[in-house]
Amino acid sequence: MSLIQTLSDVNNTFLSRRELTCDFAGLSGKLKSLEAVDMITKEFKLDGKIVIPMRLKTHVGMVKVTGTFYVYDDEVLAKKHINPTIISRLEKTKAKVAEAEKAEVPAEEKTAEVPAEEKTAEVPAEEKTAEVPAEEKTAEVPAEEKTE
Repeated sequence: MSLIQTLSDVNNTFLSRRELTCDFAGLSGKLKSLEAVDMITKEFKLDGKIVIPMRLKTHVGMVKVTGTFYVYDDEVLAKKHINPTIISRLEKTKAKVAEAEKAEVPAEEKTAEVPAEEKTAEVPAEEKTAEVPAEEKTAEVPAEEKTE
């Protein structure tokens, strides 16, 4: 049984777009709009086309989500027909996802490349810094107590 069930697939020639309405079984509360776009793109083989999630509706008391998607061949036409607010929200979420992926990749590379070198260099430095403040604090504390 597939996660995606197609309710309607209409080719709107007047607006030069394809309108898909699908049910996602068992994904209520878990499905994000960009994940839904990826699933639709893979299911219907829409590589190279612009898929815009117009509506994701979770049904009360059920574990299914109904989504409406518009598929455009041209990005300029999509920006012309779709509300600019929807386009800007999609771009913001794509930017956040891209930043998160970039942050994860360097962190993984650093931990994979440098652990043996940095661990040996960090241990003596940490011991020295830990010892110095402790000596300074013990030297300063009696001086402060005498002034009070």
